[in-house]
Amino acid sequence: PSDALRSTAHRLGYAGLVPFVAGVLGIVLLDGEAREFAVRALVAYGAVILSFLGAVHWGLLLREAGAVSPARLAIGVLPSLLGWGALLLPDRHALALLVVAFGGFWLYEHRVVGTALLPAGYLDLRRHLSLAACALLTLGLLSVG
Repeated sequence: PSDALRSTAHRLGYAGLVPFVAGVLGIVLLDGEAREFAVRALVAYGAVILSFLGAVHWGLLLREAGAVSPARLAIGVLPSLLGWGALLLPDRHALALLVVAFGGFWLYEHRVVGTALLPAGYLDLRRHLSLAACALLTLGLLSVG
């Protein structure tokens, strides 16, 4: 990709961390119903972003006819299913599931898929964004009563 496209992807990727930060700040700084809303908003945003990660894999697999396999398509659906499951769980369990899911999908991308399907620049950006998302979700988990 061009430098402009890469730069835009980085800016948008890091901007996508803002709702994670806002959720954690809401959990730490608010109380009562507002705090509960912040927890649910953090869980919901985590579920949405997790689903987005699986969609990236579907898009890449469908573009590369030789790379498509039932197992890889199924793994591409797994983040959506885990995100949905997180939405149904109590707060602490939901946040813990999201941390494990983000970390696990990062490992899958880096250890199983790697640069055979994913561009090195994407993997580098995902490493930073996944680490930040896991750290922020963990902070949210530790701050929930």
